[in-house]
Amino acid sequence: MAHATLIVMCSGGTYFDRDHYVDAHRPLALACWQRHGLKSASAFFPRDANAADVSVGIYRFRDEDALHAALASAEADAVMADVPRFTDATVSRIVGTPF
Repeated sequence: MAHATLIVMCSGGTYFDRDHYVDAHRPLALACWQRHGLKSASAFFPRDANAADVSVGIYRFRDEDALHAALASAEADAVMADVPRFTDATVSRIVGTPF
């Protein structure tokens, strides 16, 4: 089975603390989800056409089963509870697998 990718996008909102996202949230996700098959986590910060801040987190898992296990785990609560510490933006998630 091929790896699976969770793409998390944040857009809109009144604040986004990039330092917290990079220095605290991403490492928290890694610490919580590595035991479930998370292989890597990265982020980038493009700007949309209206020059609004957008963040994109890319979380690569061993496979889709591992991704779903991580999202259903008790540790997922800690990861999700951290979101308001860095943004009040709308958060959307997309699950993908390579073709």
